[in-house]
Parts: sequence; C-alpha cells; structure tokens
Amino acid sequence: MKKYKPTTPGQRGKIGVDYSILTKKEPEKKLTKPLAKRAGRAKNGRITVRHKGGGHKRKYRIIDFKRTDKLGIPAKVLSLEYDPCRTCFISLVEYEDGEKRYILAPYNLKVGDKIICDKKAEIKIGNRMQLKYIPVGTEIYNIELIPGRGGQLVRSAGSNAVVLAVEGGYANIKLPSGEIRMIKDICFASIGRLSNPDHNKEVLGKAGAKRYRGIRPTVRGSAMAPRDHPHGGGEGRAPIGLRKGPKTPWGKLAYGVKTRKKKKPSNKFILKRRK
Repeated sequence: MKKYKPTTPGQRGKIGVDYSILTKKEPEKKLTKPLAKRAGRAKNGRITVRHKGGGHKRKYRIIDFKRTDKLGIPAKVLSLEYDPCRTCFISLVEYEDGEKRYILAPYNLKVGDKIICDKKAEIKIGNRMQLKYIPVGTEIYNIELIPGRGGQLVRSAGSNAVVLAVEGGYANIKLPSGEIRMIKDICFASIGRLSNPDHNKEVLGKAGAKRYRGIRPTVRGSAMAPRDHPHGGGEGRAPIGLRKGPKTPWGKLAYGVKTRKKKKPSNKFILKRRK
C-alpha cells in the first residue's frame, strides 16, 4: 500500500495501491474492445441498478477465463498490468505458438515466469489443471462451475478457495464466503491466490475518486421523507421503527432475508452454507 502526503485535502488520509510492481505499458490493442456506458440502465432506458453513472472512460480487456484450448502449450508471462474493469491485476502471456492473451494474475507471479494449462500439471502458481489432480489443501482461483464454461468462481482481488477433498467424481471446495460446495472434478482451476490482496485496505480520500469509478452518491433511507422510503420521516434522528425490520425503498424486507430459491437444483451440491 502507498500513503500519500497531504498536499491537498483529497490526498489527506488517502491510502492507495502501490502499482510499482506493474509493467508500465499501454494495453495490448488486439485484446481490448470499447466499453459502452449504460449508467445502470436496461435496454428500455430505465434504471435497474441504482447509483451508477459517469465514470472515467475505459477500454475492456478481453480475459481468457478458460485457457483449455491451449492444453499442454507453455506460455511466458510478458507483463503485469492494471485493469480498470476488475480489482485484481492481469498479466499478458505469450504461448509458444506466438499467440498472446490476457489472464488473471495470481499473487507472486513475475514477468518471465513460465505457466501451463493441462489436465495434469505441476503444482505451481499460475498453472491451470483439473480439480482431481490438485492436492488437498491447495489454494486455487478462477474455478469452473460447469465443465468447459470457463472460470466463474473466485475472480476478485486477493481471494482464493481451498480444496478440501476429492472423491466420487466431485471435489469439495471451500469458497471465500465460507460455503463448502461440490464441483465436478473434471472442472479446471488455477493454482494460487489472486493478486492485489490489499485492495480492501484502499482509502479513496475524496468523493470524486468514487465518481471516477462510475459510482454515484447513495442517500440513506432514514434521511428521506416517508413518501420516498419506508425508513423516512420522524422527528430528529429517528430509528427505523418497523416491526419486521429494515426494508428496501420498495417496501420489501432486507438484511437477513433468504433470497435463494428453496427448490433450486444446485442446492444438493452445497454441503455447508456461507456464514
């Protein structure tokens, strides 16, 4: 982490990520595409996700979450780069056949390292293989949930899952939330934990830094009038004061209410719920 000198009010108290480990370069042009701003709106133009809008102009980096079409072909890490669209860092790798791709960068991966994706490979940071060949207790990330679909689980900064057991065609995986889940042992996962582990310690320092990220202000319900929010109104600083607890702006129960469908088919694969 990097502490800033208080040369301006916005710098006072600011704690940022130290980007000195990254390679200073422009993103690979062929591996980027435009990122349209939607401001939290659906196709009909209505806001479906609140508090989004504005933000700095960005290019989307095309990440290879699968890597399975390059089985057995070693790749060399060319650079470690910042990605404005995600919390962890990414790395540009070049395969022996000359093709370049972006992948999620694990913690302690260095420029010049050799990595590989295969059904069975060496237990080494950045390597990718099937769950049935990964030893118990190994840290993993970018885990497939359905064979061939590509990594869907554990993709944010500093996160990792742990292999608890492999038996009966399934691997028992402990996810960052604490949930223990069965995943087919032919699914692929990468070895290690993701980069930028201090992301959660970042202090932005000023409201504008939040706006650069495309996040608009959030007003507390208790600061509103009764017509605008169930928590609104009252004399002075009033409590929520509802019999069934906190509610959303639309009157639905919030906090501690179970939202997962009781008859969801994948329930049978969850051995232990998250805390």
